[in-house]
Amino acid sequence: MSALTGDTDVFTSEKAAAARACVLFTATRQDDLPGIYTRAHATAIETVLRELAEEGWILSQRRVFDPEAENRPMGIDTGFTHAHDFAGVFEAPSLDAALNGTVRLEKAGWSRAFKTEWMIGLREFAPVFGKGAHGDHQWAFLALWEWNDQWCEASVDERNAYDLECDEAFKGDLDHEINISGRMRLDIGHHWHHLGYWEIAGPDIADSAIRGHERVADFKFTTSRHIVGRIRPLSELIKPVHDKGDDNGDEKGHDKEKRHNG
Repeated sequence: MSALTGDTDVFTSEKAAAARACVLFTATRQDDLPGIYTRAHATAIETVLRELAEEGWILSQRRVFDPEAENRPMGIDTGFTHAHDFAGVFEAPSLDAALNGTVRLEKAGWSRAFKTEWMIGLREFAPVFGKGAHGDHQWAFLALWEWNDQWCEASVDERNAYDLECDEAFKGDLDHEINISGRMRLDIGHHWHHLGYWEIAGPDIADSAIRGHERVADFKFTTSRHIVGRIRPLSELIKPVHDKGDDNGDEKGHDKEKRHNG
């Protein structure tokens, strides 16, 4: 599958051997009542995540930047600014593995607690580091975009000029010490064409960087959706709402067993 646009000064095509399937998700909690989603379901989900890691999945985008980083499942806490509660990006060895893995997570109990939009695609461009930004960041910014009618009507020269203008904006992102995990292509199964994942120091960095994209008219050829949030362990984000009640129930069960056994 060829890229919709070619390499630029900032981005280079991912080597075919290294190209992986991406799994983007946005999740909204729906476990308002006790008993719908319990600690047992969360444990089952974590078991599937461990299995996926053993099968070659990347469950933390930090590992894309640093292959030695821990492959701990991570998500993005987005509930303070978005309708959904959290989001995340995984990478699977193949498209088949990506689809199979999401089904396994849903069956383990994910669907009981979260209404989820899953978007599966392919890595297209290799990751790039911001200036002096090889260290970890605590926040993430996701950019989804699709080419609009103006793009479809533009000439080759107009598109090439646009790529050069956008490259200037992306160089500005790197000046903001933003790590960009390349670019993922989603239009094989979704109306969004591309996904970009940024590691950032905070929301103000994303705001400043996007202003740079606006100055070069980045959005004249695209419709975009942006997501920002704090990076947190997924195990914290998927905890049952009624976890404390489940603990009490477990303790009562243990006490009852102890009395039964004398």
